[in-house]
Amino acid sequence: MPNENEAIRKPIDGKPKVVVTRHLMPSVESRMSELFDAKLNSADVPMSREDLLKAMQDTDVLVPTVTDSIDAEMIEQAGDRLRLIASFGAGTDHIDLAAAAKRKIIVTNTPGVFTDDTADIAMEMVIGLPRRVREGIAMVRRGEWTGWTPTALLGRKLAGKVLGIVGMGRIGQGVAHRAKAFGLEIAYHNRKRLPEAIERMFGARYVEGLDDLIAQADILSLHCPATPETHHLMDERRIGLMPAGACLINTARGELIDQEAMIAALQQGKLIGVGLDVYPDEPNVDPRLLDLPNVMTLPHIGSATAEGREASGEKVIANIRFWMDGHRPPDQVLTALAQ
Repeated sequence: MPNENEAIRKPIDGKPKVVVTRHLMPSVESRMSELFDAKLNSADVPMSREDLLKAMQDTDVLVPTVTDSIDAEMIEQAGDRLRLIASFGAGTDHIDLAAAAKRKIIVTNTPGVFTDDTADIAMEMVIGLPRRVREGIAMVRRGEWTGWTPTALLGRKLAGKVLGIVGMGRIGQGVAHRAKAFGLEIAYHNRKRLPEAIERMFGARYVEGLDDLIAQADILSLHCPATPETHHLMDERRIGLMPAGACLINTARGELIDQEAMIAALQQGKLIGVGLDVYPDEPNVDPRLLDLPNVMTLPHIGSATAEGREASGEKVIANIRFWMDGHRPPDQVLTALAQ
């Protein structure tokens, strides 16, 4: 059994103290208040590093979100009472998992609940970028539209174009499922090739080399986690491999793209469109991106549905309750150190 399980063998007596770092759905917060000694953040003001450290000194469970960075130093300074970090969201790159494992602090996440929501947003960009939707909306709002003409705002049709998907996990497969209906040719790169039956279901073909996939993708959509290996995955060299007139979409993590190289490619006309729901320094967005008419800039709303956010909160509650009862939480994140 993994080392991290050692911290859950003894059930919790009474209500555990739970610190929630951001305002969650009302139904979720109401249930948390019933079940736990919950300290909520109804003002929804992001907690500073100092506030997080203080909370970690005197709580049983910390419920952070993907915007709360929990590094090794913070975990080392956490009080002995902290035994569970029940993160709200699927990503775990904001938490030092190895440091948590060393302290026998369990980490959980909420996988699966945002798959369709994020795939929907990615597909919105897959459609909207080639068809220049953002430019059309801006033209109408500025009062510059003078009526239909045969040559105005000509975009590119989707059918027959190659959609390259980097990372064929739940969300990548969700995008492939949607894209198939639009007649796109789907190619993907993944750490491991999918079973042939799944490839047939999506009509997808595997491309072993990432550079090879990039070089043939008319639209490239990123769906991989942020790790040291994927930092600036799309750097100047790889952006240079993209076909002239290609589109780049990122709904995963801002760190996956070298922003300077991407902006240069846009300014030079190498890329005809970029769709972004994430940024390397959120919530700051480079003003140059806002000035470019062919860039769709969304405020990290890939998972922003009432249904998804409520389901994620319910998963957080379930993970805490399993841990309270002395059982392994269903969404425990295991590290290489503990496996």
